[in-house]
Amino acid sequence: MTVQYRPIGVIHTPFKKIEGMPIQPSGAAGVRGTVEVYPEYVEGLKDLDGFSHILLLYHFHRVKSAQLTVVPFLDTEPRGVFATRAPKRPNPLGISVVRLLRIEGSTLHVQNVDILDGTPLLDIKPYVPEFDRQPRFRLGWLGKARGQAKKRKSDSRFR
Repeated sequence: MTVQYRPIGVIHTPFKKIEGMPIQPSGAAGVRGTVEVYPEYVEGLKDLDGFSHILLLYHFHRVKSAQLTVVPFLDTEPRGVFATRAPKRPNPLGISVVRLLRIEGSTLHVQNVDILDGTPLLDIKPYVPEFDRQPRFRLGWLGKARGQAKKRKSDSRFR
């Protein structure tokens, strides 16, 4: 079985290099960017402007290889890649919840963006607290790193 995706747009941000980027949207508070949706997909933006937050699904286009064990930014121990948000995945897909400020034609203006400039956009979904927020959860190994994502920055470990 072959699975293939085509970008529906491109994400523009102030982050031109991987090093020094925020590692999660919580570390990118106030950072603005734009999402350029390709013309053939603009019709799909209908009614999106009623949502305060959206999920951006994108391709980690600068990742060269996958690793099943990684040392994540918020730890010093090797972890299984599926227990992390590290980009060196078998399918290098990223997801970020960003604030939607406004839509102008084919351009979405967003805030709290932690994504590398020029990243290919694969999909957009509305953030719906009733669907997405869970009242009971466990954080696994990340429990001891809670709150650190706001301070940590990216480095070159996941190229």
